[in-house]
Amino acid sequence: MTRIVFVDPARDEMIEAAEYYENQSTGLGKDFIAEVQHTVNRIVENPKSGRIIRSNIRRRLLRRFPYGILYRTDAEKIVIVAVMHLRRRPGYWRYRI
Repeated sequence: MTRIVFVDPARDEMIEAAEYYENQSTGLGKDFIAEVQHTVNRIVENPKSGRIIRSNIRRRLLRRFPYGILYRTDAEKIVIVAVMHLRRRPGYWRYRI
């Protein structure tokens, strides 16, 4: 089984976004977390399916929210580098790789 590792800033982004959505509408934060989990599951099923956006970094988009999951793979794990809002500060995550 492939191990999933969130770098701390990516985990923080995910939690911050979920809290924002929960404050907008009860239950929406849980929906966001569920969509992140669904997208991570799709990544696990087919790690090379994400679009390459930089040498070893791929991106999968969330379906319902304007976010993408940026990740890299190696033989033993998938590392989630960012849970990135698609319309804010492109490239801010580059220092994480």
